[in-house]
Amino acid sequence: MHSSVLVLKDSLKRESGAKVHHANIQASKAVADIIRTTLGPRSMLKMLLDASGGIVVTNDGNAILRELDIAHPAAKSMIELSRTQDEEVGDGTTSVIILAGEMLHVAEAFIDKNYHPTVICRAYNKALEDAIAAIDKIAMPIDAQDRGQMLGLVKSCIGTKFTSQFGDLIADLAIDATTTVGVDIGQGLRDVDIKNYIKVEKVPGSQLEESRVLKGVMFNKDVVAPGKMRRKIVNPRIILLDCPLEYKKGENQTNAELLREEDWSLLLKLEEEYIEELCMQILKFKPDLVITEKGLSDLACHYLSKHGVSAIRRLRKTDNNRIARACGAVIVNRPDELQESDVGTGAGLFEVKKIGDEYFAFIVDCKEPKACTVLLRGASKDLLNEVERNLQDAMSVARNIIKNPKLVPGGGATEMTVSAALKQKSSSIEGIEKWPYEAAAIAFESIPRTLAQNCGVNVIRTMTALQGKHANGENAWIGIDGNTGAIADMKERKIWDAYNVKAQTFKTAIEAACMLLRIDDIVSGIKKKQAPGAGPSKPKIETEGDADGEQILPD
Repeated sequence: MHSSVLVLKDSLKRESGAKVHHANIQASKAVADIIRTTLGPRSMLKMLLDASGGIVVTNDGNAILRELDIAHPAAKSMIELSRTQDEEVGDGTTSVIILAGEMLHVAEAFIDKNYHPTVICRAYNKALEDAIAAIDKIAMPIDAQDRGQMLGLVKSCIGTKFTSQFGDLIADLAIDATTTVGVDIGQGLRDVDIKNYIKVEKVPGSQLEESRVLKGVMFNKDVVAPGKMRRKIVNPRIILLDCPLEYKKGENQTNAELLREEDWSLLLKLEEEYIEELCMQILKFKPDLVITEKGLSDLACHYLSKHGVSAIRRLRKTDNNRIARACGAVIVNRPDELQESDVGTGAGLFEVKKIGDEYFAFIVDCKEPKACTVLLRGASKDLLNEVERNLQDAMSVARNIIKNPKLVPGGGATEMTVSAALKQKSSSIEGIEKWPYEAAAIAFESIPRTLAQNCGVNVIRTMTALQGKHANGENAWIGIDGNTGAIADMKERKIWDAYNVKAQTFKTAIEAACMLLRIDDIVSGIKKKQAPGAGPSKPKIETEGDADGEQILPD
């Protein structure tokens, strides 16, 4: 009797666990299905309505999932994957979701057969190790200095994006920007900080072909006194400040009691002298341009313009950092600490131009700029936003190649090679883990299959032909040309992927699938909302009778 109760309890528990697994898998598949159609060059676009009522048209996996409002926790963690991928390598945001969804989908059959999730996860982790080993085998080193190869790679990576019609232009912009900002960190490695030192400035109007990478920076500001200050300076000496050039106000309310009338004029004179001294400390270094992040009073403006110095105030800190990197200046916190070495002399030209109906300041023709601005022009805001998203992806790809100059084939060829290698190896695996391992191998085929679906070709015929080519571990570079759906050699078609992106996609997808499989219960810690119309709950009043029932803590 006792043992049968235990068996019953165990089967009930297993059933509840299986239900949660099924719910998680269904939610993940739903997320994968949303963006499945956006993989590849012939992919569909999605039109998103964001919270503020604006419209976004894109086929970037991460941009789509960012806007989704989903309550299911498993689906939320799938969306996080895409964000992680975007932050880490900047590309492969769609692939990672599709692959993770497929990994969970093939695991469903094993959950039904009462396989323990830990067994499935063990098999998946083995498959991941072997998959990375398989990519290492077929990876091809390239020279990051060879612009032709870099162009081909970046073009093939953004060929799946909306701006592929302007492929050369976007790829050129991305490579120029990343090579400008790259910094040697020793041992032959270069670091590229896209987030802080490459600014994308979108200015509606004109044509996309007029977009360019500036050898320096631009920002949306004009000089403080346009009539009195120069708007064009060749080889300017630039001083960057992080302090206000105006009279300091007291930290808290200050009361000054003046007994004589002259004291008032003395007080004003002190203020003026303080500002004059600040300006003289700056003018000692004969600058042509003074830029401060804080305010600049009228009097300081007068002293500076009298000496022929142009000034710009209230600049963003991030912009100031970029100017410092571009012209070699040092941002100074107090004017009395200025030194000759802090003055930036690396810029060739300072100029204020009017674009559209706004003024932009350009600090360009820098000798060795370590920061730059990409100026994007285009017909409409929507177009510019999409171009910016694609440009970010392209720059990330260029950065990945600079960091780790290795290529793998695109067009689903890598996934097919990995799948074939895993299938071969599965025969040598003993025990129960063999089946989930084989299922993981089949799951990798979801990427080329989705590519074929999005091209509109016969999926079964194409996949069978592709499997035949990869069956004996040969032809690692045979994949699907996403434009025509034909099976082709990826080397000839120049369809490549960065090694970093592929490795990160596989790692993220499999690790996430394992994590979701190991969840057997979802416990909600969210408080139930009160029904509308119900009044505030009355506070509970303790009576003497309740006092006995209270648990008294030991001293």
